[in-house]
Amino acid sequence: MTFELCAAAVERADRDRFRAIMAAPVPARAVLFPVQAFALEVARAPWVTQEPMIAMMRLQWWHDALEEIAAGGPVRRHEVATPLAEVLDAQGAQILQTTVAAREWDVEKAAHADDAGFEEYLQGTAAAPVWAAMRALGAGAALELPARTMAVAGGLARYLQAVP
Repeated sequence: MTFELCAAAVERADRDRFRAIMAAPVPARAVLFPVQAFALEVARAPWVTQEPMIAMMRLQWWHDALEEIAAGGPVRRHEVATPLAEVLDAQGAQILQTTVAAREWDVEKAAHADDAGFEEYLQGTAAAPVWAAMRALGAGAALELPARTMAVAGGLARYLQAVP
């Protein structure tokens, strides 16, 4: 189970991001593909079933996998979770927990209560994976705000493309 499986998953699901990651230096791809494959897996969890309980179970699976990564012990074998564990530290896993939590909103299929709720959703779905990947690549805290701001802008654009 290597990052190549993650790369194939990203290529199938998001050709634009696949191309962008392929433009990165080769060592960075080993981080970027697992993080992006995780984001795609979590994003699709609410949409692969009509049953909210099953969708929540899929998200719980990812929550548990991230807890295993954060604990630093054995991590369940999975084509995305295994390479993700190789690139994340405990803090990176905690950052990605916000992605799982934000995707619970997709299961509920309800309107965001207010602007703050929508911002939280964009922070979880768009900014958290970007910042987790940047941290894993060695970015310092000074880059967190600009990275998250850029990611939220991109997330908002993708959100507006997706909603009717």
